Amino acid sequence: MKLIKTLGTLAVALGTAAAAGSAQAKDLKIGVVVPISGPFAAHGKQIKHGIDLFLAAHGDTVAGRHVEIIYKDDTGIAPAVSKRQSQELLIKDKVDILAGYTLTPNAFAVAPLATEAKVPMVVLNAATASITEKSPYITRVSMTTPQDTAPMAQWAYANGIRKVYTLVSDYGPGHDAGDQFKKTFTSLGGQVVGEIRTPVSTPDYAPFLQRVKDAKPDAVFFFVPNGEQGVALAKGYKELGLEAAGIKALATGDVTDEDVLDAMGDAAIGMITSFHYSAVHDSPENKAFTAAYAKAFPHDRPNFVAVAGYDGMDLIYKALAKTKGDASAPAFIAAVKGMKWMSPRGPVEIDPQTRDIIQNVYIRKVQRVNGVLQNVEFDTIKAVKDPVKQAQ
Repeated sequence: MKLIKTLGTLAVALGTAAAAGSAQAKDLKIGVVVPISGPFAAHGKQIKHGIDLFLAAHGDTVAGRHVEIIYKDDTGIAPAVSKRQSQELLIKDKVDILAGYTLTPNAFAVAPLATEAKVPMVVLNAATASITEKSPYITRVSMTTPQDTAPMAQWAYANGIRKVYTLVSDYGPGHDAGDQFKKTFTSLGGQVVGEIRTPVSTPDYAPFLQRVKDAKPDAVFFFVPNGEQGVALAKGYKELGLEAAGIKALATGDVTDEDVLDAMGDAAIGMITSFHYSAVHDSPENKAFTAAYAKAFPHDRPNFVAVAGYDGMDLIYKALAKTKGDASAPAFIAAVKGMKWMSPRGPVEIDPQTRDIIQNVYIRKVQRVNGVLQNVEFDTIKAVKDPVKQAQ
Protein backbone atom coordinates (compact mmCIF):
# COMPACT_ATOMS: atom_id res chain seq x y z
CA MET A 1 0.00 0.00 0.00
CA LYS A 2 2.82 2.38 0.90
CA LEU A 3 4.48 1.76 -2.48
CA ILE A 4 1.19 2.41 -4.32
CA LYS A 5 0.72 5.71 -2.47
CA THR A 6 4.30 6.73 -3.19
CA LEU A 7 3.98 5.93 -6.86
CA GLY A 8 0.63 7.73 -7.03
CA THR A 9 2.20 10.85 -5.54
CA LEU A 10 5.06 10.48 -7.95
CA ALA A 11 2.77 10.28 -10.98
CA VAL A 12 0.76 13.32 -9.87
CA ALA A 13 3.89 15.37 -9.24
CA LEU A 14 5.32 14.51 -12.61
CA GLY A 15 2.02 15.10 -14.39
CA THR A 16 1.69 18.52 -12.77
CA ALA A 17 5.22 19.42 -13.84
CA ALA A 18 4.55 18.30 -17.39
CA ALA A 19 1.34 20.35 -17.54
CA ALA A 20 2.95 23.51 -16.21
CA GLY A 21 3.31 24.95 -19.67
CA SER A 22 5.39 24.66 -22.77
CA ALA A 23 8.66 23.43 -21.32
CA GLN A 24 10.73 22.09 -24.18
CA ALA A 25 13.29 24.83 -23.57
CA LYS A 26 13.57 24.17 -19.84
CA ASP A 27 16.68 22.56 -18.44
CA LEU A 28 17.12 18.85 -19.15
CA LYS A 29 17.64 17.35 -15.71
CA ILE A 30 19.43 14.01 -15.48
CA GLY A 31 19.52 12.27 -12.10
CA VAL A 32 22.55 10.00 -11.71
CA VAL A 33 22.40 7.48 -8.85
CA VAL A 34 25.78 5.88 -8.19
CA PRO A 35 27.97 4.89 -5.24
CA ILE A 36 29.93 7.97 -4.25
CA SER A 37 30.89 6.56 -0.85
CA GLY A 38 31.42 3.00 0.37
CA PRO A 39 33.24 -0.01 -1.12
CA PHE A 40 32.07 0.67 -4.69
CA ALA A 41 32.86 4.40 -4.72
CA ALA A 42 35.25 3.88 -7.64
CA HIS A 43 32.18 3.14 -9.80
CA GLY A 44 30.70 6.53 -9.08
CA LYS A 45 33.98 8.33 -9.63
CA GLN A 46 34.57 6.67 -13.00
CA ILE A 47 31.01 7.32 -14.20
CA LYS A 48 31.36 10.97 -13.26
CA HIS A 49 34.70 11.11 -15.09
CA GLY A 50 33.04 9.71 -18.22
CA ILE A 51 30.14 12.16 -18.01
CA ASP A 52 32.50 15.09 -17.42
CA LEU A 53 34.59 14.14 -20.45
CA PHE A 54 31.52 13.93 -22.68
CA LEU A 55 30.21 17.33 -21.55
CA ALA A 56 33.66 18.88 -22.02
CA ALA A 57 33.77 17.57 -25.60
CA HIS A 58 30.13 18.16 -26.62
CA GLY A 59 28.91 20.99 -24.45
CA ASP A 60 26.08 21.21 -21.93
CA THR A 61 23.23 21.91 -24.34
CA VAL A 62 21.27 19.45 -26.48
CA ALA A 63 18.26 20.20 -28.69
CA GLY A 64 18.14 23.70 -27.23
CA ARG A 65 17.98 22.45 -23.63
CA HIS A 66 20.67 23.16 -21.03
CA VAL A 67 21.78 19.92 -19.35
CA GLU A 68 21.88 19.73 -15.55
CA ILE A 69 23.35 16.64 -13.87
CA ILE A 70 22.21 15.87 -10.31
CA TYR A 71 24.20 13.17 -8.49
CA LYS A 72 22.90 11.02 -5.64
CA ASP A 73 24.91 8.55 -3.53
CA ASP A 74 23.45 5.05 -3.21
CA THR A 75 26.44 3.98 -1.02
CA GLY A 76 26.88 0.57 -2.72
CA ILE A 77 24.66 -2.50 -2.67
CA ALA A 78 21.71 -0.73 -1.07
CA PRO A 79 18.38 -1.14 -2.91
CA ALA A 80 16.38 0.86 -0.35
CA VAL A 81 18.81 3.78 -0.52
CA SER A 82 18.87 3.71 -4.31
CA LYS A 83 15.08 3.67 -4.44
CA ARG A 84 14.78 6.54 -1.96
CA GLN A 85 17.32 8.67 -3.82
CA SER A 86 15.56 8.00 -7.13
CA GLN A 87 12.19 8.96 -5.65
CA GLU A 88 13.70 12.23 -4.44
CA LEU A 89 15.11 12.94 -7.89
CA LEU A 90 11.72 12.32 -9.49
CA ILE A 91 9.47 14.12 -6.99
CA LYS A 92 11.66 16.91 -5.62
CA ASP A 93 14.12 17.57 -8.45
CA LYS A 94 11.69 16.60 -11.22
CA VAL A 95 14.39 14.99 -13.35
CA ASP A 96 13.63 14.06 -16.95
CA ILE A 97 15.94 11.03 -17.07
CA LEU A 98 17.32 8.61 -14.48
CA ALA A 99 20.80 7.15 -15.01
CA GLY A 100 23.56 5.31 -13.19
CA TYR A 101 22.70 2.13 -11.25
CA THR A 102 26.04 0.36 -11.16
CA LEU A 103 24.81 -2.60 -9.09
CA THR A 104 22.03 -5.04 -9.96
CA PRO A 105 19.97 -4.99 -6.70
CA ASN A 106 19.72 -1.20 -6.95
CA ALA A 107 18.58 -1.28 -10.58
CA PHE A 108 15.91 -3.86 -9.72
CA ALA A 109 14.61 -1.67 -6.90
CA VAL A 110 14.25 1.41 -9.10
CA ALA A 111 12.76 -0.21 -12.23
CA PRO A 112 9.13 0.01 -10.98
CA LEU A 113 9.58 3.75 -10.37
CA ALA A 114 10.71 4.29 -13.95
CA THR A 115 7.64 2.42 -15.18
CA GLU A 116 5.15 4.25 -12.98
CA ALA A 117 6.66 7.70 -13.59
CA LYS A 118 7.15 7.02 -17.31
CA VAL A 119 10.73 8.31 -17.10
CA PRO A 120 13.65 6.85 -19.12
CA MET A 121 16.22 4.94 -17.08
CA VAL A 122 19.70 4.53 -18.58
CA VAL A 123 21.67 1.77 -16.82
CA LEU A 124 25.39 2.51 -16.82
CA ASN A 125 26.85 -0.64 -15.29
CA ALA A 126 24.53 -3.16 -13.56
CA ALA A 127 24.93 -6.32 -15.60
CA THR A 128 22.33 -8.96 -14.71
CA ALA A 129 20.71 -9.96 -17.99
CA SER A 130 17.09 -9.47 -16.91
CA ILE A 131 17.38 -5.80 -15.85
CA THR A 132 15.96 -4.40 -19.11
CA GLU A 133 12.97 -6.73 -18.72
CA LYS A 134 11.97 -5.04 -15.45
CA SER A 135 10.65 -1.90 -17.16
CA PRO A 136 9.83 -0.94 -20.77
CA TYR A 137 11.62 2.36 -20.14
CA ILE A 138 15.04 0.91 -19.29
CA THR A 139 17.92 0.86 -21.75
CA ARG A 140 21.51 -0.16 -21.00
CA VAL A 141 24.85 1.00 -22.40
CA SER A 142 27.20 -1.16 -20.34
CA MET A 143 26.93 -4.92 -20.88
CA THR A 144 25.32 -8.06 -19.59
CA THR A 145 27.48 -10.51 -17.72
CA PRO A 146 26.49 -13.44 -20.00
CA GLN A 147 27.38 -11.30 -23.03
CA ASP A 148 30.97 -11.02 -21.80
CA THR A 149 31.08 -14.61 -20.49
CA ALA A 150 29.95 -16.76 -23.43
CA PRO A 151 32.92 -15.71 -25.63
CA MET A 152 35.32 -16.76 -22.86
CA ALA A 153 33.82 -20.26 -22.81
CA GLN A 154 33.99 -20.44 -26.61
CA TRP A 155 37.64 -19.36 -26.64
CA ALA A 156 38.56 -21.83 -23.89
CA TYR A 157 37.12 -24.82 -25.73
CA ALA A 158 38.57 -23.74 -29.07
CA ASN A 159 42.01 -23.61 -27.44
CA GLY A 160 42.07 -27.12 -26.01
CA ILE A 161 40.70 -26.52 -22.51
CA ARG A 162 38.32 -29.34 -21.59
CA LYS A 163 37.91 -29.28 -17.78
CA VAL A 164 37.08 -26.06 -15.93
CA TYR A 165 36.23 -25.20 -12.33
CA THR A 166 34.07 -22.07 -11.86
CA LEU A 167 34.45 -19.65 -8.93
CA VAL A 168 31.96 -16.77 -8.92
CA SER A 169 30.50 -14.27 -6.45
CA ASP A 170 27.18 -15.24 -4.90
CA TYR A 171 24.88 -12.55 -6.34
CA GLY A 172 23.00 -11.91 -9.59
CA PRO A 173 25.87 -11.15 -11.98
CA GLY A 174 27.98 -13.94 -10.47
CA HIS A 175 25.16 -16.43 -10.98
CA ASP A 176 24.76 -15.18 -14.56
CA ALA A 177 28.47 -15.60 -15.22
CA GLY A 178 28.77 -19.10 -13.76
CA ASP A 179 25.59 -20.34 -15.41
CA GLN A 180 26.45 -18.89 -18.83
CA PHE A 181 30.00 -20.23 -18.79
CA LYS A 182 28.73 -23.70 -17.91
CA LYS A 183 25.96 -23.59 -20.51
CA THR A 184 28.23 -22.48 -23.35
CA PHE A 185 31.23 -24.62 -22.38
CA THR A 186 29.30 -27.86 -21.88
CA SER A 187 27.30 -27.32 -25.08
CA LEU A 188 30.62 -27.44 -26.94
CA GLY A 189 31.71 -30.64 -25.19
CA GLY A 190 33.63 -29.23 -22.23
CA GLN A 191 33.19 -30.34 -18.62
CA VAL A 192 32.66 -28.16 -15.54
CA VAL A 193 34.28 -30.24 -12.79
CA GLY A 194 33.26 -28.04 -9.86
CA GLU A 195 31.39 -24.86 -8.97
CA ILE A 196 31.88 -22.44 -6.06
CA ARG A 197 29.87 -19.36 -5.12
CA THR A 198 31.75 -17.06 -2.75
CA PRO A 199 30.50 -14.15 -0.60
CA VAL A 200 30.37 -10.90 -2.58
CA SER A 201 32.89 -9.33 -0.21
CA THR A 202 35.40 -11.80 1.21
CA PRO A 203 38.93 -10.95 2.36
CA ASP A 204 40.30 -14.45 1.81
CA TYR A 205 39.84 -16.68 -1.23
CA ALA A 206 42.40 -19.27 -0.07
CA PRO A 207 39.93 -21.97 1.10
CA PHE A 208 37.99 -21.74 -2.17
CA LEU A 209 41.11 -21.71 -4.34
CA GLN A 210 42.49 -24.75 -2.51
CA ARG A 211 39.37 -26.70 -3.54
CA VAL A 212 39.98 -25.65 -7.14
CA LYS A 213 43.63 -26.70 -6.97
CA ASP A 214 42.74 -30.10 -5.49
CA ALA A 215 40.35 -30.79 -8.40
CA LYS A 216 43.20 -30.35 -10.93
CA PRO A 217 41.18 -28.77 -13.76
CA ASP A 218 42.72 -27.39 -16.95
CA ALA A 219 41.52 -23.92 -15.97
CA VAL A 220 39.49 -21.95 -13.45
CA PHE A 221 36.89 -19.39 -14.52
CA PHE A 222 36.51 -16.38 -12.19
CA PHE A 223 33.85 -13.73 -11.77
CA VAL A 224 33.94 -11.20 -8.92
CA PRO A 225 32.86 -7.54 -8.78
CA ASN A 226 35.48 -5.21 -10.18
CA GLY A 227 37.52 -3.72 -7.35
CA GLU A 228 39.38 -5.05 -4.33
CA GLN A 229 37.89 -8.56 -4.70
CA GLY A 230 39.79 -9.03 -7.95
CA VAL A 231 43.05 -8.05 -6.25
CA ALA A 232 42.57 -10.62 -3.49
CA LEU A 233 41.59 -13.31 -6.00
CA ALA A 234 44.53 -12.75 -8.37
CA LYS A 235 47.05 -12.74 -5.53
CA GLY A 236 45.52 -15.86 -3.99
CA TYR A 237 45.66 -17.66 -7.34
CA LYS A 238 49.42 -17.07 -7.60
CA GLU A 239 50.28 -17.55 -3.91
CA LEU A 240 48.46 -20.89 -3.65
CA GLY A 241 50.33 -22.19 -6.68
CA LEU A 242 47.46 -22.69 -9.13
CA GLU A 243 49.48 -21.15 -11.94
CA ALA A 244 52.47 -23.34 -11.08
CA ALA A 245 50.14 -26.36 -11.16
CA GLY A 246 49.21 -25.53 -14.76
CA ILE A 247 45.69 -24.31 -14.00
CA LYS A 248 44.98 -21.43 -16.38
CA ALA A 249 43.15 -18.34 -15.03
CA LEU A 250 40.16 -17.28 -17.15
CA ALA A 251 37.74 -14.50 -16.25
CA THR A 252 35.53 -11.72 -17.46
CA GLY A 253 37.26 -8.37 -17.66
CA ASP A 254 35.65 -7.13 -14.43
CA VAL A 255 38.39 -9.00 -12.57
CA THR A 256 41.30 -7.24 -14.31
CA ASP A 257 39.65 -3.82 -14.48
CA GLU A 258 42.16 -1.02 -15.13
CA ASP A 259 41.19 0.55 -11.81
CA VAL A 260 42.79 -2.35 -9.94
CA LEU A 261 45.49 -3.66 -12.29
CA ASP A 262 48.25 -1.71 -10.59
CA ALA A 263 47.16 -3.05 -7.20
CA MET A 264 47.17 -6.60 -8.60
CA GLY A 265 50.74 -6.23 -9.79
CA ASP A 266 52.49 -9.23 -11.29
CA ALA A 267 49.78 -11.53 -9.90
CA ALA A 268 47.59 -10.48 -12.83
CA ILE A 269 50.13 -11.17 -15.58
CA GLY A 270 48.97 -13.91 -17.94
CA MET A 271 45.32 -13.85 -16.89
CA ILE A 272 43.05 -14.26 -19.93
CA THR A 273 39.78 -12.37 -19.95
CA SER A 274 36.86 -11.58 -22.23
CA PHE A 275 35.43 -8.08 -22.17
CA HIS A 276 33.96 -5.27 -24.22
CA TYR A 277 36.58 -2.61 -23.41
CA SER A 278 40.30 -2.23 -22.85
CA ALA A 279 42.12 1.03 -22.28
CA VAL A 280 44.55 0.01 -25.02
CA HIS A 281 41.83 -0.78 -27.57
CA ASP A 282 43.30 0.36 -30.88
CA SER A 283 40.88 2.84 -32.45
CA PRO A 284 40.85 6.60 -33.13
CA GLU A 285 37.87 7.04 -30.81
CA ASN A 286 39.59 5.30 -27.91
CA LYS A 287 42.88 7.10 -28.44
CA ALA A 288 41.00 10.41 -28.26
CA PHE A 289 39.08 9.25 -25.17
CA THR A 290 42.12 8.01 -23.26
CA ALA A 291 44.15 11.10 -24.16
CA ALA A 292 41.38 13.39 -22.88
CA TYR A 293 41.03 11.24 -19.78
CA ALA A 294 44.75 11.35 -19.00
CA LYS A 295 44.74 15.13 -19.33
CA ALA A 296 41.66 15.65 -17.16
CA PHE A 297 42.31 12.96 -14.55
CA PRO A 298 46.07 12.28 -14.49
CA HIS A 299 45.94 10.29 -11.24
CA ASP A 300 43.37 7.72 -12.46
CA ARG A 301 43.16 5.17 -15.27
CA PRO A 302 40.19 5.01 -17.67
CA ASN A 303 38.12 1.86 -17.46
CA PHE A 304 34.88 0.36 -18.76
CA VAL A 305 32.80 2.20 -16.16
CA ALA A 306 34.11 5.56 -17.35
CA VAL A 307 33.30 4.56 -20.93
CA ALA A 308 29.76 3.63 -19.86
CA GLY A 309 29.33 7.10 -18.35
CA TYR A 310 30.59 8.66 -21.58
CA ASP A 311 28.41 6.45 -23.78
CA GLY A 312 25.37 6.99 -21.59
CA MET A 313 25.59 10.70 -22.26
CA ASP A 314 26.24 10.05 -25.94
CA LEU A 315 23.06 7.97 -26.13
CA ILE A 316 21.04 10.65 -24.30
CA TYR A 317 22.29 13.41 -26.61
CA LYS A 318 21.63 11.35 -29.74
CA ALA A 319 18.12 10.45 -28.53
CA LEU A 320 17.25 14.07 -27.68
CA ALA A 321 18.55 15.23 -31.05
CA LYS A 322 16.15 12.74 -32.71
CA THR A 323 13.17 13.71 -30.55
CA LYS A 324 13.91 17.45 -30.82
CA GLY A 325 14.28 17.71 -27.08
CA ASP A 326 11.37 15.47 -26.04
CA ALA A 327 12.61 13.38 -23.08
CA SER A 328 9.29 11.61 -22.41
CA ALA A 329 9.86 7.89 -21.98
CA PRO A 330 7.89 6.67 -25.03
CA ALA A 331 9.64 9.13 -27.37
CA PHE A 332 13.07 8.57 -25.81
CA ILE A 333 12.89 4.77 -25.92
CA ALA A 334 11.61 4.79 -29.49
CA ALA A 335 14.59 6.97 -30.42
CA VAL A 336 17.21 4.70 -28.84
CA LYS A 337 15.95 1.43 -30.34
CA GLY A 338 18.32 0.43 -33.12
CA MET A 339 20.63 3.39 -32.46
CA LYS A 340 24.21 2.84 -33.68
CA TRP A 341 27.38 4.77 -32.94
CA MET A 342 31.15 4.41 -32.61
CA SER A 343 32.17 4.22 -28.96
CA PRO A 344 35.70 4.22 -27.51
CA ARG A 345 35.08 0.47 -27.10
CA GLY A 346 34.24 -0.04 -30.79
CA PRO A 347 30.97 -0.19 -32.78
CA VAL A 348 27.86 -0.41 -30.59
CA GLU A 349 24.11 -0.65 -31.16
CA ILE A 350 20.99 -0.70 -28.98
CA ASP A 351 19.05 -3.89 -29.72
CA PRO A 352 15.58 -2.73 -30.88
CA GLN A 353 13.94 -5.80 -29.32
CA THR A 354 15.62 -5.84 -25.88
CA ARG A 355 16.96 -2.25 -25.43
CA ASP A 356 20.27 -3.85 -24.45
CA ILE A 357 23.61 -3.10 -26.06
CA ILE A 358 25.13 -5.09 -28.92
CA GLN A 359 28.93 -4.83 -29.01
CA ASN A 360 32.21 -6.54 -29.77
CA VAL A 361 33.73 -8.72 -27.07
CA TYR A 362 37.53 -9.00 -27.03
CA ILE A 363 39.75 -11.77 -25.72
CA ARG A 364 42.62 -10.16 -23.82
CA LYS A 365 45.74 -11.12 -21.86
CA VAL A 366 47.30 -9.10 -19.05
CA GLN A 367 50.78 -7.99 -20.08
CA ARG A 368 53.21 -5.21 -19.27
CA VAL A 369 53.24 -2.60 -22.02
CA ASN A 370 55.94 0.04 -21.62
CA GLY A 371 56.11 -0.88 -17.97
CA VAL A 372 52.34 -0.60 -17.39
CA LEU A 373 49.97 -3.53 -16.86
CA GLN A 374 47.37 -3.60 -19.65
CA ASN A 375 44.62 -5.85 -20.99
CA VAL A 376 46.03 -6.54 -24.45
CA GLU A 377 43.41 -7.65 -26.97
CA PHE A 378 44.32 -10.54 -29.27
CA ASP A 379 40.98 -11.81 -30.60
CA THR A 380 37.55 -10.30 -31.34
CA ILE A 381 34.03 -11.73 -31.36
CA LYS A 382 31.95 -9.19 -33.27
CA ALA A 383 28.47 -7.81 -32.56
CA VAL A 384 27.67 -9.97 -29.53
CA LYS A 385 24.08 -9.84 -28.23
CA ASP A 386 23.00 -10.84 -24.75
CA PRO A 387 22.81 -14.66 -25.07
CA VAL A 388 20.17 -15.01 -22.36
CA LYS A 389 17.59 -13.00 -24.27
CA GLN A 390 18.59 -14.62 -27.55
CA ALA A 391 17.73 -18.00 -26.04
CA GLN A 392 14.25 -16.90 -24.96
